[in-house]
Amino acid sequence: MALSPQFPLLQRLAASLDQLGWRDSAWLAVARLLAMVTGGRCALYRYQFVAQAVAPGSLCRGRGQSIKVTPCLAEADLPPGPERRPGALRERYRQGAQCLVARDASGMLGWIWLLRHGCQEDEVRARYALASQQSSWDLDVWVHPGRRGGLVFARLWEEANAVLHAQGVRWTCSRISRFNRASLGAHARLGTHALGTATFIRCGRWQAMAASLPPYLHLSRRADDMPCLVFDTSSLPHYPSLELTCRILKQ
Repeated sequence: MALSPQFPLLQRLAASLDQLGWRDSAWLAVARLLAMVTGGRCALYRYQFVAQAVAPGSLCRGRGQSIKVTPCLAEADLPPGPERRPGALRERYRQGAQCLVARDASGMLGWIWLLRHGCQEDEVRARYALASQQSSWDLDVWVHPGRRGGLVFARLWEEANAVLHAQGVRWTCSRISRFNRASLGAHARLGTHALGTATFIRCGRWQAMAASLPPYLHLSRRADDMPCLVFDTSSLPHYPSLELTCRILKQ
């Protein structure tokens, strides 16, 4: 039954429950309350870690060729894109990240970042490591809001698959916010395997973590004291075929 527009709070709550389920909706409510009560000094993050297969071949079956996806090798060459924490993009390049940028005649349409040997998290103090040489890390898959639902997302992954497969990568790992149901759904349509979850609370210099994988619990105050979460794709049950079409890749 539709809720009356006179109750916007109840409408938002119902929408959250429908999209996230009761557990993550409760965590999201706690996160918003924590940020509000502390004036933004404290923050709560919930992450899902996943792995998806890397396979060669055309995901778009020849469509979307007007969308060109090319590497951008330096921060100075990046076109204007979504706002990120100051210094975050520079830190990605320092870690050896490769950025693939999607463009057409109208300009930049989206990007995806690839890191061959794991990465350091942008939002919290954490390091993600990869146990297998056949694994890589991807992060921050972004598509311009005006082009979502089209072929940009598929073209980005088509090129990322080609780049990673040529490097001997067979699985790419990533972390997704548990509060971002659209991103979770988009990755699920690519055929992902769950690798674990983690919850972080940051308050001033203090940070606490509870995760479903080692070291499970971590508490720190120093900037250089961070947990390292290791992901091993060699334990995955099989190498799934990538029988994907543009239809299921659309956001």
